Amino acid sequence: MGSFFAIFAHQIINQQNMKKILVLVCTVTFLFSFSQKTMNSVEYKSSSKVFNIKGLSQSVSIDCGSSKMILLSGQVPLDPEGNLVGNTVEDQTRQIFRNIENILRAYGGTGKDIIKMGIFVTDISKVSDFRKVRDEYINLENPPVSSLVEVNKLFKEGVLIEVEVTAVIKNK
Repeated sequence: MGSFFAIFAHQIINQQNMKKILVLVCTVTFLFSFSQKTMNSVEYKSSSKVFNIKGLSQSVSIDCGSSKMILLSGQVPLDPEGNLVGNTVEDQTRQIFRNIENILRAYGGTGKDIIKMGIFVTDISKVSDFRKVRDEYINLENPPVSSLVEVNKLFKEGVLIEVEVTAVIKNK
């Protein structure tokens, strides 16, 4: 008689556990399906205020729900007509950040929204000239994570610096 009650009690416990497991699986599936719906929106943009190089997008936006992540192609010191601007790292950096600002504005952001920066320079001893201009545009309280690489040459003769950035902008 004791084993009958043990089997009966075991079945009740298993049924209760199965209900708990079923509720857990349904809850996780529900939450996962809604979280994925906020991550599938990707938008490519180009600004008419920045020279558009054929064969690449200036930027892409990924909707992350309450904000969007913006990835920019490497920005070089070209004006909207494609002319090289400046012959010093400082002058070229200023044009690059004008380009970055113009692209980020199209998404409702500014340089203060930059979270990651990749800097490519042909002369690493000029990095202080870069920083002087960069500091006018970024959030100095929480500066972006960065990588700095010295390269032998960039895509066009006379280009001394290229900067690529990632920004996160809150959705409005």
